[in-house]
Amino acid sequence: MCSNQYEQQYKQEVIDFFNSRTSYDNHYTIRRTLPLLELVKLKKGQQILDIATGTGIIAIPTAQIVGSEGKVIGVDFSSGMLEQAKRKIEELGLQNIELIEADAEYIDFHDESFDVIICSTAIVYFTDIPAALQKWYRFLKQGGIVGFSACSQESCEASLIIEICAKYGISLTNINEPTGTHHKCQNLLREAGFKDIQVKSEQFGFYRSVEKAQEWNGGWFHPRENPLLQIYVEQMQELQAEYRQKIEAMATDQGVWYENMTIFATGCK
Repeated sequence: MCSNQYEQQYKQEVIDFFNSRTSYDNHYTIRRTLPLLELVKLKKGQQILDIATGTGIIAIPTAQIVGSEGKVIGVDFSSGMLEQAKRKIEELGLQNIELIEADAEYIDFHDESFDVIICSTAIVYFTDIPAALQKWYRFLKQGGIVGFSACSQESCEASLIIEICAKYGISLTNINEPTGTHHKCQNLLREAGFKDIQVKSEQFGFYRSVEKAQEWNGGWFHPRENPLLQIYVEQMQELQAEYRQKIEAMATDQGVWYENMTIFATGCK
């Protein structure tokens, strides 16, 4: 399969995954999204681009901050997510949000169109993160701010899944790896031309029941070519059985800890 076919297959997997998320909004997803707003320091009347807007978790409070003289454009390629966002926007009667169903990697805007560009927990799904940041730099007005968030490379059981798969000769790519540390986020922003870079992190991990933690979470650590699609059912069952055993061994009186350190990064044009 050629690289373009892999990319299209990967993107369709991401779309299907997010289209299936009919109850995406919850205390956890909201709590780890909103800190980004504190860092980008929005003002009334600003023009905002929300990349991978999803259900509008960050676009809606952004629109309320910039007010009727400002505008928010939310871009996402998941029609299911955008339908949820649309319903919330209509219920609130907001008139300053425009939703666009499109692949954010290929959408284009005029140079210096926005005061702020936000991408909450979705930059890792881009097939070319440096190219995306360079485009966002071009879209920003002089003095504009970009802000994105991403999970650390140790989050979401990544290390455990990669370790187990390696034992069976399966090499996985950790989807969180490109933006998984403060240093990597700083370098990405610096190489795209941004200045006054700030990076902080916040822990959003929590304890889960053993049963919940044992549910296989290996689907999103191989973002391009997916080797797990090529293995036999029996081998997948072996992987999942060992995963369940490892998780059980990690259990405490409180349950099993689910690591989710989120990194927040901003830069100025």
